[in-house]
Amino acid sequence: MTITQDPWGPLWTSALLGTDRRPLPATALPLAEAVDPSDPATALLELAALATVRRRAGALPAPATGAPGPPAPEDPRPEMPEAAARRLAVLLSGRTGGSGGSGTLANLAELLPQWLSTARFEGLRPPAALIPALLDAARARSELRGDAVALAGPLGRWLASHNPDWRFVLRTAAPEPDRRPDDPSDHRLWHEGLFAERVTHLTLLRRRDPAAGLELLRSTWPTERAEDRLLFLDALQDGLSPADEPFLEAALGDRSKNVRATAAELLSTLPASALAQRMAERARAAVRLADSGTHLLVTPPVECDERMQRDGIAPKSPTGRGERAWWFGEVVAAAPLAVWTESTGLTPEQLLALRVGDSVDETSSSWADDLREAWARAAVRQHDADWARALLGPAPVPPTRGSGRARGPRVTGAPSKLLAVLPPEERSAWTAAFVEVHGLGDAFQLLGACATPWTPPLSTAVVTALARAAASGAYPWSHSGVLGMTERALAPETAAAVEELAAGASPDSAWSETFARLAGTLRFRAAMLNELTS
Repeated sequence: MTITQDPWGPLWTSALLGTDRRPLPATALPLAEAVDPSDPATALLELAALATVRRRAGALPAPATGAPGPPAPEDPRPEMPEAAARRLAVLLSGRTGGSGGSGTLANLAELLPQWLSTARFEGLRPPAALIPALLDAARARSELRGDAVALAGPLGRWLASHNPDWRFVLRTAAPEPDRRPDDPSDHRLWHEGLFAERVTHLTLLRRRDPAAGLELLRSTWPTERAEDRLLFLDALQDGLSPADEPFLEAALGDRSKNVRATAAELLSTLPASALAQRMAERARAAVRLADSGTHLLVTPPVECDERMQRDGIAPKSPTGRGERAWWFGEVVAAAPLAVWTESTGLTPEQLLALRVGDSVDETSSSWADDLREAWARAAVRQHDADWARALLGPAPVPPTRGSGRARGPRVTGAPSKLLAVLPPEERSAWTAAFVEVHGLGDAFQLLGACATPWTPPLSTAVVTALARAAASGAYPWSHSGVLGMTERALAPETAAAVEELAAGASPDSAWSETFARLAGTLRFRAAMLNELTS
């Protein structure tokens, strides 16, 4: 059988237009003896499969372009233990299932990020034979690229220079510490890279040299599209300082309202910025301490003038709230939180304990929720742990004997954002107390805000809550989100406790299988981490 023309192009055209409008191409007819022509759609797919095999089998090496280039640079890092290398090969295979000592394992691909970050932290070098598979995995999963590229080291960069499929390595690798801010490669990638690569590059440059990153963005700012300007501006969060204020203040006049809003939000995180001071003046006019000192009086803005609009406040609420409530919330959320403690002499806890009334009707408390919500947004935006702690309230306390009621706040809204402002240990302790009192029903986002792997107290609280859920008759899938998280985040030391739960559950129950799977995954993770750190 002789084929004088590659049938792939005509087959592609038939697939796009449909076999009714474009019959199977004549160039594919020599392959047609292997398919059934009575069903053109199926025949098209079968011909495409045959053509793919033919192209791969007949691929020829590219012609030599000259003398071979230099070999890959030496990698001074120690090679990882043989057991860890075997584990990496298993993880890169992407197999689901597999038998662990305590039942079926989780999807092993979900454990790969933790393995990569640990291996990178330990400064280990993977076997050269596994670098191609590692780069293929990073190509398919962008969230792996930072750790995978660092782990692949100089050999990975050398391979990427010879394989266009791995070009992302050259664009996402962490910059060398001795590179100058005015390195020409910075400008080449900024001007020639894809949009996502340019955002990544700007972010990396800002982390290394904020001033150089700002200058690079400033050099092309007038020619960027509005949607691109928005994400480039968002990248300035890294290394944000008063030196960025003139650029951001100018961005308040941008023709895109989203760019203006982002510039205003960034400026509001700089307490000494002109915008923050303008918002502070408006906030003081909107909220004041009553002469009696017993409550706060709210006078929301009556209009959204041009100056407020330039400072990022939209005249129409995008949330459906009343306009005055919207303006009020935007002003308070953008004002420095120090305004309230300095003007009243009260702590955040004392301010939150005050009754909130309307300046017209002091007995009304209609603005209390708006004020609290705006303060919460300000605490997250300004990363103020004191205010976040006050807004969250003390960690819940289990009910005392005979009381029947737990003490502490039943958190509403978006507590996970406030929680993320606190130090990691405090975050985990607060969440553990919450899970102990309230269970897992409202804990998914709180758990997601905690550093992984979870601390032993938090892990114990989660395992105990899972045991209560199983005993209550709930189904595992009602906690599927938390269960998926536990496989990656539970401290491996809890494997024995989970195995006890699996042994105590009815053999044919869904919980028995769930606990066995979780225990097997924890054992796998324990062995995986031990191989890298021992």
